[in-house]
Amino acid sequence: MRTSAKARRQPPGSLDDERILQELGYTQQLRRRMGAFGNFSASLSVISIMSGALLLFGYGLNAGGPAVVMWGWLAVGPLVLCLAAALAEITSRYPTSGGLYYMARQLGGERWSWYTGWLNLMGLLGGIAAQDYGIATFTAAWMNLQFGFVPSPGSLLALYAVVLALHAILNLFGTRLMNLLTSLSAWWHLAGAVVIIGALALLPSHHQPAGFVFSAFTNNTGWSSPAYVILLGMLLPCFALAGYDTSAHLSEETSQASVAAARGIVRSVAVSWVAGGILLAALLFAIQDYSATLASPTGVPVAQIFLDALGVATAKVLLLVIIVAQFLCGYAVTASASRMIYAFSRDGALPGSARWRKISPRTAVPSQAVWLAVTVAFALALPSLYSATAFSAVTAISVVGFTPAYAIPVLLRLLHRDKGTCGPWHLGHWSRPIGWVAVLWAAVVTVLFLLPQTSPVTAATFNYTPVAALVVLTLAALWWRVGRRSYGVPRSGTADAPDQVEETQGTS
Repeated sequence: MRTSAKARRQPPGSLDDERILQELGYTQQLRRRMGAFGNFSASLSVISIMSGALLLFGYGLNAGGPAVVMWGWLAVGPLVLCLAAALAEITSRYPTSGGLYYMARQLGGERWSWYTGWLNLMGLLGGIAAQDYGIATFTAAWMNLQFGFVPSPGSLLALYAVVLALHAILNLFGTRLMNLLTSLSAWWHLAGAVVIIGALALLPSHHQPAGFVFSAFTNNTGWSSPAYVILLGMLLPCFALAGYDTSAHLSEETSQASVAAARGIVRSVAVSWVAGGILLAALLFAIQDYSATLASPTGVPVAQIFLDALGVATAKVLLLVIIVAQFLCGYAVTASASRMIYAFSRDGALPGSARWRKISPRTAVPSQAVWLAVTVAFALALPSLYSATAFSAVTAISVVGFTPAYAIPVLLRLLHRDKGTCGPWHLGHWSRPIGWVAVLWAAVVTVLFLLPQTSPVTAATFNYTPVAALVVLTLAALWWRVGRRSYGVPRSGTADAPDQVEETQGTS
């Protein structure tokens, strides 16, 4: 039997992927140039132990200190892994760019799907804002060491805008560059972590005792309840280990996605948890002066640890290693968010969907969705001009968006076991117990990070996460009334969705 020219050009398994996607109700529009490692690398990059864990390291030192940072990381990791595994099982059955909201449609109906999609979008856009603003703060810290630059809220926002623009431009170049950069990112993160851990373990003349790392408690939040402060400290691991749904959002660009995307979700969380725990321990052992670390003129406690323990030259080099890792992470988060916007618009869920679902004919990239993602992310960081807690609020927005969006498909599958079948990757008899643990954990986390983080609560310390969540849910509710007639997520096995190809030239 002869093989068609189209088949010869496709990676192994692509025709099966196209058939599965067609059964789910869509035609193949994006290009499948990403393999299993590239898909895993994308989620690993978005989780990014040198981004999420280090961006909130100073927050963790204030909200509980070393004991909460270490024990919180060790305790939260397995719970996140339960949620990731439960979600991976559903991803194996429904490997589409829509990810969570498509799963919710198949398992619970359109209203569940609608709100799941909006929450997921909030998490992704908050994730871009948190990652890229964090890059700006670390870049400013490096500039402080190199040039004596003293960052201000305005200069940080300007740096943030530059980072957003660079990520948008790079995301216009298509899947081939994405596969290259995400694969590079995975190796950079792992190799960079080894270099940093090795330097912190071998070079400092003094290390903190284990008693300090595993039992020292610090409360600079203003709250008197140690239990509440410990719970607030959980924001660090919850934010740092989020974003693994990237593997699902990139499934329409991945070969053999039914298995590769599911494995990418679970493996990225497992690797990040182990490597991140070692990295955090190395940083805590290397602290030379706790008070000086918190009051660092660089504005970044990690930079001060490098400076005190390793010297100026080494500190600059290691900061650059981290900044590159964070930049690659931000690139992957932007890619994931743009694919979510594209898929959600393809099904008519967003105002102006006809614009955001367009695909560049030259690069097969949803370019308009890319620009929308970075524009909204910029708006989310504007409160940083007057709010001292804006960064932790943005990270909380990301967690509060991601976590319930992850949990809703899992809950629906637990409640409606008769709907759908398992994909090729599944948990077997462990599916239900792991699923219920995941759902209960998600409910606790969602409520927790809507609460105030600092006392007394003032305009400068106000946690505006509940406001952001209320705005998103209100907009979703209003648009449901106006635009739900245009919303049409296909049921599994229905006819294909129409192609949407942009008429203008894209970036080659």
